[in-house]
Amino acid sequence: MNDQVRFYKPFVSPLDPCPPILVKSYSTPPQLFISFQPPNLPQFTPFEALKYGTLWPSLFSPYSSKHDREEEGD
Repeated sequence: MNDQVRFYKPFVSPLDPCPPILVKSYSTPPQLFISFQPPNLPQFTPFEALKYGTLWPSLFSPYSSKHDREEEGD
């Protein structure tokens, strides 16, 4: 499971005509938790950096579709 995806249970009204969504998810990107660039931060190799889209592994955030995130919360 990806620790950058958080889940919560929204309020479900008995009067809502739509089918309820029992668990919702949202992504928290790693940039939220790094206030400044620490010295000697590990780096990907140039090939890996192009593959992952960032030079620093601590800023890598894997993409998963919304459908995948909903299944993890069940």
